[in-house]
Amino acid sequence: MKGRISPRKELSQLPKTVHGGQAWRLEGIEDFSHNLNPFGPPEGIEEIIASAIADIGHYPDDSCAELKDTVSKAFNLDPDCITVGAGSSDIIRNVPNTFFSPGDNVIINRPSFAEYAQQCRIVGANIVWNELLPENDFRIELDSLMYNVGSNTKALYICNPNNPTGRVEPRDKIISIVRECEDRGVLVFLDETLLELVPGYADITLSGLVDRFTNLIVATSLTKSFAIPGIRIGFGLSNPDIIAEMEKVRMTWNVGQIEQTVANVLIRDYLDYVDHAAAVMGEESEVLNSSLNNIGFPAGPVSDSFFYFNDLSPLGMDCAEFQKKMLSHGIMVRDCASFGPEFSSYVRYSVKDRERNCRFLAAADSVING
Repeated sequence: MKGRISPRKELSQLPKTVHGGQAWRLEGIEDFSHNLNPFGPPEGIEEIIASAIADIGHYPDDSCAELKDTVSKAFNLDPDCITVGAGSSDIIRNVPNTFFSPGDNVIINRPSFAEYAQQCRIVGANIVWNELLPENDFRIELDSLMYNVGSNTKALYICNPNNPTGRVEPRDKIISIVRECEDRGVLVFLDETLLELVPGYADITLSGLVDRFTNLIVATSLTKSFAIPGIRIGFGLSNPDIIAEMEKVRMTWNVGQIEQTVANVLIRDYLDYVDHAAAVMGEESEVLNSSLNNIGFPAGPVSDSFFYFNDLSPLGMDCAEFQKKMLSHGIMVRDCASFGPEFSSYVRYSVKDRERNCRFLAAADSVING
């Protein structure tokens, strides 16, 4: 028998990451486990996609020049401050491949999006966890965070709003972290993929400020805000020096013509669609939160964002059991055990429109009071 071809040592004990948003595979299930715009893609998306068909007979523009021009106007940035990816996951993968070496220390909050650690580990970086604690309402505690920043720290990851906790950190707090890290020569990767669906986005985002710092990368995408996860389009925003290095690593023709066309039109003509969805979800979140607390569900205070991260321990069940029972009522929620065994009792669910939120409420009532 011939010998097995072994992978790099960084991959030998590395499992694949676990993500939600898979309820589409199940018939008759409403998916509250993902964090997408609940109103779906804007009307006319089919015509936008069809308009790109005439150009698929040639290679897409590898520079994404037209799209970058549109993005630059939307964020008030120079086109040289923009790199385009096949979703923000492409940006998340390209950062470690551009900047990290084996042995570098990277600080990541826990719990947070699993792909940060996955992509860092693939290149051999070491993860230093900054624990987000329930006694701090899972918010970043500045002193403990900066205590972890040492002489061998290469980068710090922040997700705002944080996935899965839904906590939103204010702009001034994030800027203070970025400035402190800049003084120490530490890169800050700020994931704002979920932020556009948060009311008050314009007063929180750092997307238009990246050229003021030497160490800041902001990632965003159209996946959540326009509910188009099947069309992979995301952006990395930073100063021109960082973007120039990331462009060396980016896979050639990583964004197809259909994606470029759709993104160009949506950003140019449909951003008010996202603003409207954020406003509606902000109102519906308050209604759903109050109703859940009234039936004895431990929803806690109104979420900073449009999704919730709740501990089910008061109900005497873990999330796996709760998820199974909710599925029997046609509702999928996110079991947060994949973020670590200490979160096996936590559930994540998103806010939708009034009708679907009422279905969620009725299912939860049946599960805990039926």
